[in-house]
Amino acid sequence: MELTLWVMLFLLGAAFLAGFIDSIAGGGGLISLPALLVAGVPPHMALGSGKLMSTLGTVVSLTLYARSKAVDWGVIVRGTAFALGGAYLGSVAALHVNPDVLGKIVVFILPVIAAIVLSPRRKNHAPKELSPLSSLFRIVLVCTSVGFYDGFLGPGAGSFLLIGLHIFLGLGLVAASGTAKAFNLASNFGSLVAFLINGKVLFAVGLPMAIANIAGNVLGSRLAIRQGPELVRKVLFVSLGLLLVTLLWRYYG
Repeated sequence: MELTLWVMLFLLGAAFLAGFIDSIAGGGGLISLPALLVAGVPPHMALGSGKLMSTLGTVVSLTLYARSKAVDWGVIVRGTAFALGGAYLGSVAALHVNPDVLGKIVVFILPVIAAIVLSPRRKNHAPKELSPLSSLFRIVLVCTSVGFYDGFLGPGAGSFLLIGLHIFLGLGLVAASGTAKAFNLASNFGSLVAFLINGKVLFAVGLPMAIANIAGNVLGSRLAIRQGPELVRKVLFVSLGLLLVTLLWRYYG
């Protein structure tokens, strides 16, 4: 790839938008990963560099949610290890896939993600009071499965976490978004470690994008905390709309 000024500006803009969207409703990878691929970054390098960017951005977003008490620490304590383990295993699996094949997986998986998240929401969520065993089972199920997906591919994992916590554990949208950040951070970190060990992080791209991503996370987190569930819901649909536009432009234009 040729890292020109225009390519870098394009990636910085994508990183800022990804941070803004990710901090509110998850799914920032739906913007950053396609942008990296469009810029010519090899699939494995795109995944690794994206993890560096999103890990740093998520730290800032989680801090802002925590300060506003929009985080369920009880859920986090019980689920972080499962998200971390799932992400590491997913990343190891991804490293054994041919880059060309991985690129094709991105093409075919992202529309499936969009279809799932855009499907009608269930009106009846999980019971408000869950038994300790039922609660633990739901946490393990959500964190391990989404963590593995996040490590293997990434895009949309934040949205899956938010929706999973909202539906299966009955958390409000803002609390689900804030709590999801901790799990997202754990899975991002586990994935990042695997990519670093295997030399799949392009620092010249990942670090500048991380700065832009942090700025987007700050703006998005503050707006979500201030405006509440309606903004979370709207941005979730916006992120999926942007995903569809990106796919059409990149692969069918």
